[in-house]
Parts: sequence; C-alpha cells; structure tokens
Amino acid sequence: MIRLYNSKTLQVEEFKPIKEGHVDMYVCGPTVYNYAHIGNARPMIVFDVLKRLFEAEGYTVKYVSNFTDVDDKIIKKAAEENTTEAVIAERYIEAYQEVRAMLNTELPDITPRVTETMDQIIAFVDALVKKGNAYEVDGDVYFSVDSVPSYGEISHQKLEHLEAGARIETNDQKKNPYDFALWKKTDMGIKWDSPWGPGRPGWHTECVVMINDNMGPIIDIHGGGMDLKFPHHENEAAQQEAMNGNSLANYWIHNAMVNIDGEKMSKSLGKRCGPRTSFCASAPI
Repeated sequence: MIRLYNSKTLQVEEFKPIKEGHVDMYVCGPTVYNYAHIGNARPMIVFDVLKRLFEAEGYTVKYVSNFTDVDDKIIKKAAEENTTEAVIAERYIEAYQEVRAMLNTELPDITPRVTETMDQIIAFVDALVKKGNAYEVDGDVYFSVDSVPSYGEISHQKLEHLEAGARIETNDQKKNPYDFALWKKTDMGIKWDSPWGPGRPGWHTECVVMINDNMGPIIDIHGGGMDLKFPHHENEAAQQEAMNGNSLANYWIHNAMVNIDGEKMSKSLGKRCGPRTSFCASAPI
C-alpha cells in the first residue's frame, strides 16, 4: 500500500490509481528565463523519488513536466540580449536538463512546451468563452472565478477572505479582482494570432491544457512547489471544472520551499544555481 498526503483533502490517503497498475503524474516545470536554483532542484528530486517508488512497487508511470517558454521575463531577457525568446528558452532548458543529470534524476517522459501547444491553448480559451466561464475585454480574456462554485477547494480559501494582489494581477477590467488572464493582448515580443487579436496565453491556462493534451481530462497526481498551490493550481483546477465538470487530479502533492537566510529561493532575488556555479550557492545573476 502506498499512502500519500493529499493537499486538496488535507489528509493522508491510500493511493488508488485511475488505471490499474499505472500512474499519470504531472509536475509543473520552470519558466526558463534564467538558470535553475536549489529551490528548483527540490521538486526534481521529490517527484523523481516518488516515480521510482511507484515503479519499485510494480506500477508503470507516465511522468510529464512542462517548460514555460514564453513569459514576460523571457521576452524582457530576449530584448536585453537583442535575441529571440526561442534562443533564451533553449539556453536555459538545456541548462535545466544538465542540472537534472547532475542530480542523477531521470528525465520526465514528456516535457511539453507552451509554444508547441499554442493551437490547443487558443482552442481551450475559446471554448471557455463560449461556455460563459470567460470573457473578453479589449483583447484580453479573463476567467470568471464566480462561474465555478468549487473555486478555493485546492487552497482551502474563500474568495471573501483572500487578499487582492497576492500573486494576482489586479486591474479595472476584471469583473472580480480574482478573475485571471487566459489570454493577454500584447504588442511586445513574441505573439500569436487569436480570435481576440495578437497576444499570448496566461500562465494558469498553459499547464491545464498541456495536461489535457498529453494525459487526458483527469490524472492521478498533480505536483509542484507549495507556492503554486494558490493561485496557479487553484486556477488550473477551476478551468478544468468549468471545461469538463471534473477535478483535474485525484491527488495534489506539494513539496515545501527551500529557504536561505529566511527567504524562499527565488531567481528574482538573485539566487540561482547552474551547471557552471556552485549548485547550492546564492549567486548574482
């Protein structure tokens, strides 16, 4: 028997797979605008160990972990270096995979990229708009959190108790401050044509579409760092509920953060590790 702590239910539960003898596991991967740091290494190790445990118990495992290869930070980095977003993304994807090798972890079975999933993302957003769960304002598309009664079940929060602005993009276009972007109008950097004009997808939509595209409408395990529980995983789950009427995953597993000097490891704070740095060091970018 394998027992897992399920962040959604806040309980240790016996693992029961959707398909007998098989595990579908998705772990949110990095936004590739800089080198990995030791905090990024933690989920690599945690979920590699979990995968090996299942395999040791006789399960087959389909392990998917994405690369977010389009983002404001990637666009900014490309502009600073007078190159393309693809060049930036490829550089740090290669470095990230080197770190996996250094840690003796196995590569995921599939590593989808946002830029390679764009048609599916646009179709997904369009379907949510047509279903009435999302709305367009001047080229931006937002998901309506009020359209999903279960919103808050992953992070165990109620909308009225949340603090607007906590990892939430606030603006006057939204019907609710917690409505989040599915599609962003942009005139900077890489962009794609869509029914709402040129732009790029919102972060929270990318992973849920890659899960559907590579694994189906419901999976056994969705993993990632604790900092992704809200809003990222909450927003993923809400979209899946709106689109398919079911939970995205049966088990939500979150690893704790790596703290140094009382702060969470973060690229934005200048803490990074890579193939040419001391892996556990804090180094200027």
